[in-house]
Amino acid sequence: MLEVLADRTYRHLFAAQVIALLGTGLATVALGLLAYDLAGANAGAVLGGALAIKMIAYIGVGPVVNAFIDQIPRRTLLVAMDVVRAIVALSLPFVDQVWQVYVLIFLLQSASAAFTPTFQAAIPDVLPDEQKYTRALSLSRLAYDLESLVSPMLAAALLTLISFHWLFAGTVVGFLASAALVLSVTIPQPPRKPRTGGVYARTTLGSRIYLKTPRLRGLLAFNLTAAAAGAMVIVNTVVLVRTGLGRSNDDVALALAAFGGGSMVAAFALPRLLDRLSDRPVMLGGSALLVGGLGVAALLMIGGAGLSWPVLLCLWAMLGLGYSAVLTPGGRLLRRSAAPEDRSAVFAAQFALSHAGWLITYSVAGAVGAALGMGWTFAILGVIAAGGVAAALALWPAEDPDDVARPQAGAKTGAAS
Repeated sequence: MLEVLADRTYRHLFAAQVIALLGTGLATVALGLLAYDLAGANAGAVLGGALAIKMIAYIGVGPVVNAFIDQIPRRTLLVAMDVVRAIVALSLPFVDQVWQVYVLIFLLQSASAAFTPTFQAAIPDVLPDEQKYTRALSLSRLAYDLESLVSPMLAAALLTLISFHWLFAGTVVGFLASAALVLSVTIPQPPRKPRTGGVYARTTLGSRIYLKTPRLRGLLAFNLTAAAAGAMVIVNTVVLVRTGLGRSNDDVALALAAFGGGSMVAAFALPRLLDRLSDRPVMLGGSALLVGGLGVAALLMIGGAGLSWPVLLCLWAMLGLGYSAVLTPGGRLLRRSAAPEDRSAVFAAQFALSHAGWLITYSVAGAVGAALGMGWTFAILGVIAAGGVAAALALWPAEDPDDVARPQAGAKTGAAS
């Protein structure tokens, strides 16, 4: 997997991703403490509002921004968005009203909604060989998992020495270091297409290509399955561990580490597995783990047996394994399904449409958990996950060729099915 780091451009971009992720992780911890500082017992509502704003920015801003930035060099855009994010992070310690938090979070996440799809779309051009690109996808998944483990520990260590406001300084350093690393390399630029159609046509280009492509419709359904399991873990781990099992905050971190550990195991195994198998069966196997894990937990809790601590850790590791197996191959499908000049638009569509699923499942995980308890939350999210698998099987035919690009949506789009 690590051989792809021999490519200098990819090595610098991967380092930029890792450093920015660590900075973002510090900001996540600091934002929770800032919310408590401003709102006290209502901090959960503030964080819930910030999460909703994040999803709105991801769903609504990404495709709109992509419609107007396709003529801007990728490196210029990436550096500009890193600088914007650094400025916003620098401003956060000085806010004293909740509405100011919401405004700054919207600006921060809007910049991320422009940065992330552009960054993701650049990697296939940096690493055109599919085997190398597959390994880059696994490294990226590994980076996300490591961030979820390392950032809280780093934040805890720093908080013994400094005020939480200084954690935002770590975020600023992360974004500025990311910008410097991006500036240090030349990023391939796809062919520029002449602008055709109005604002609506340009804004929806990526979504139209995406939704007309069978394998990408299947990817969207698989994303919903992953979001159902991921939302259960992210939203309700603290409830299951602290309230359900009466364990400590340290055990909350350990449970999340079990999920991240399962995901990391899959990230290491997937490159060789995907050399032997096509994407669809690998994603289907990962989805089976997610649906099965949610279903087993629902049966145990609704049946009255409950989840013991060892069972919860095993289930979380199982969900992490399936989660990574579903999400990691997605970049291969996107790369294969769009011409280079349309790739940024298609990655932006994936970013927006997949987060729509997260918005739904986050809401279900929180609302059903509060109203009906954890057992029924597992059950309902399990049904959503199973529905995603059924939709993927229907939308993405098994005989869909992985290696043949077919014209789609007219020659002007340059898309492939």
